Amino acid sequence: MSRSNRERTQQTRGALIDAGRRLFVDKGYAETATPEIAAAAGVTRGALYHHFEDKKALFRAVVEVEARAVAEAIAASSASDDTPRDALIAGVSAYFDAMMAEGRTRLLLIDAPAVLGLPASQAIDADNAERTLRTGLAAMLPRAGATLEPLTLLLSAGFDRAAIAIEAGAERRSYERAITVLLDSLADHLRR
Repeated sequence: MSRSNRERTQQTRGALIDAGRRLFVDKGYAETATPEIAAAAGVTRGALYHHFEDKKALFRAVVEVEARAVAEAIAASSASDDTPRDALIAGVSAYFDAMMAEGRTRLLLIDAPAVLGLPASQAIDADNAERTLRTGLAAMLPRAGATLEPLTLLLSAGFDRAAIAIEAGAERRSYERAITVLLDSLADHLRR
């Protein structure tokens, strides 16, 4: 494929993902029709189906883009001279910041499990934000051993529930303090 064809393909795919994201956030997955997405992207329905098997495949691409953005924000949050604890706390704050993007909580935490199924949405998370959490926990809790994986899953679920609560109006600082207490308690327990 020539460079210009490749660029056009990437540009069309990007336009479809952007249009899909806007409509999925504004109307929800079920209420968004493929003709609307194609029109919003400025392409034909044929072009949509050339790039994505169906609406669900486009939705998955949107979710993957959003999940990568969250993971990148978390990764960018810690300085190289941070202690593992400080890096993890900074990552928690970056996660909450990233989840503040309009519609992101709904897309990743509510619609993705409902539309893609829990295993698929968990796999996307495992490759993104959950991966950064696992890395941070491994550095902060080197004695976690076999409990690292369950701790990662439990804390990830807790962070997700906190993000939903924060979006609904709960006080973010109280969740950040609670997470700090929890992480410090885990570290103290594992040092014994």
